[in-house]
Amino acid sequence: MQTPAPFEYERATSLEGALAALERLGPEARIIAGGHSLLPMMKLRLAAPEHLIDINDLHELAYIREEGGEIRIGALTRHVDLLRSDVLARHYPLFADAEEVIADPVVRNRGTIGGSLCQADAAEDLSSVCSAAKADVVIRGPRGERVVSMADFHVGPYTTAVSDGEMLTEVRLKLPGAGSAHEKVERRAGDWAIAAASACLWLENGTIADAGVALSAVGITTIHLTRGEDLLRGKPPSEELFAEAGKIAAEDCSPSADGRGPVDYKRHLAGELNTRALHRAAARTKGVRT
Repeated sequence: MQTPAPFEYERATSLEGALAALERLGPEARIIAGGHSLLPMMKLRLAAPEHLIDINDLHELAYIREEGGEIRIGALTRHVDLLRSDVLARHYPLFADAEEVIADPVVRNRGTIGGSLCQADAAEDLSSVCSAAKADVVIRGPRGERVVSMADFHVGPYTTAVSDGEMLTEVRLKLPGAGSAHEKVERRAGDWAIAAASACLWLENGTIADAGVALSAVGITTIHLTRGEDLLRGKPPSEELFAEAGKIAAEDCSPSADGRGPVDYKRHLAGELNTRALHRAAARTKGVRT
């Protein structure tokens, strides 16, 4: 049986305490909540933190609410709560799309949105969901809070804008929400994606005022399709437009061949899933849940 390298463990009882522990223990300390991403890496010795700071008692970081013209999601919010949220179902239904195909009930009951985003795995669903939704994240550290867009949050494979001594504490989504959808192809239920696509459309007077599109599992990081977004803005939704956006998605991703499939297959999936997600997102702007 594979086991992690030795580490010290402490359980935080407040956000301030967790931040103080991070500052005291230095860069070899890691935050743990659900643990479904970090612990497997520790068992494989791909990660070897010297200290784990458990934040499961920080209930003040577990919420989904409308506030200040935004939807605010605490970093400790579990996958199952994202799946069941009426607020997200009304404004950003792609969250439920993604949560229905993330892992299994055990993972969904314990895993958190903050842990998913901070793991920065290119095949992880919520990173593309939040990128397409043009979310901002709140990062807190010893010198206060800062707000970072999802476009700037993932800076490389398994690397984020969260610096030593800092924590992600909140995800923010703008209101009004968007017609949105998430599409995924996997080898078996609950598996990592072969490819996945997220799309959000904000319509005004029958044209696309703004768009967000992102891909998972077809690059070394989550792929934010800025060229596709530029194509979509200012145009009415149409079959031809979404097909062209799908072609851009296939061109702008950078998959690698592996046990899940060859490069050409993954490019095809990326384009097709992007087109499907856009169609469903457009339908949902008209109040149609598909």
